[in-house]
Amino acid sequence: MTITAPAPAFGLSRTVRLGIRRIGFELKQYFRAGDQVFFTFLFPTLMYVVFATIFTGDFGEGPDAVSMATYYLPGLIAGGILLSGVQGPALEIASEKSDGTLKRLGGTPISPVTYFLGKIGEVFVTAILQIALLMVVASTVYGAALPTEPAAWACFAWIFVLGLVTCTLLGIALSSVPRSGKTAGAVVIPVVLLIQFISGVYIAFAMLPEWLQTAAGVLPVKWIAQGMRSVFLPDAFRGAEVNGSWELGMVAIMLAVWLVIGFVLSRVTFRWIRRDG
Repeated sequence: MTITAPAPAFGLSRTVRLGIRRIGFELKQYFRAGDQVFFTFLFPTLMYVVFATIFTGDFGEGPDAVSMATYYLPGLIAGGILLSGVQGPALEIASEKSDGTLKRLGGTPISPVTYFLGKIGEVFVTAILQIALLMVVASTVYGAALPTEPAAWACFAWIFVLGLVTCTLLGIALSSVPRSGKTAGAVVIPVVLLIQFISGVYIAFAMLPEWLQTAAGVLPVKWIAQGMRSVFLPDAFRGAEVNGSWELGMVAIMLAVWLVIGFVLSRVTFRWIRRDG
């Protein structure tokens, strides 16, 4: 009796290899688009420079006081994750659907899995570079304090990864809303900006009206920002949170819930356009 290796294993291996190779192509396309680089890659750093330059001095009292440059850093990191994960893929996929790129890809051997491996890889590489640039500017130019304990960086890592995967899936789902690539920016960018303002990225979450806190409290960016504050701010600042705690367990739960929601929505809304479709 002859035993043959199952074909799916080869197919999966080939799909992954092609997906990894496609990351390079996606990155080239990303950095060639000047407007996209500005509004997604450089925007968090530029906004941080504006806030850190305008608002000086310390925030808080006593030995736990931090500079305003340090205080704004975790919120802008959360905003960067949102921009990379939601705005970037939403605009790209909507444009590629509109200009026929998806239809052309549908007539090639490339699979949807390969396509999205390339997109997700692009998101992770650009987000890492984006956040690294932001932290370098914050620490070297404005003297923002970065964590020194390995446990804090471990916390940063899981919030970053979980938050970015969640936002990417939501960005894929959001790409189905614009009717064309021309209107994608008008649909996606205002939504992203609004979410940032009500999620504690630019304004302290506790300063928002109670009804707006309740509404924004279900959004994933609010929890990403809260988790990042637990990493970069002294523990005494947890008293300023809505429930007087960092609630890292709830951060993980809420992001996991939104990850599932994003996965379901992206599966339901995304259509791989075949030539014969």
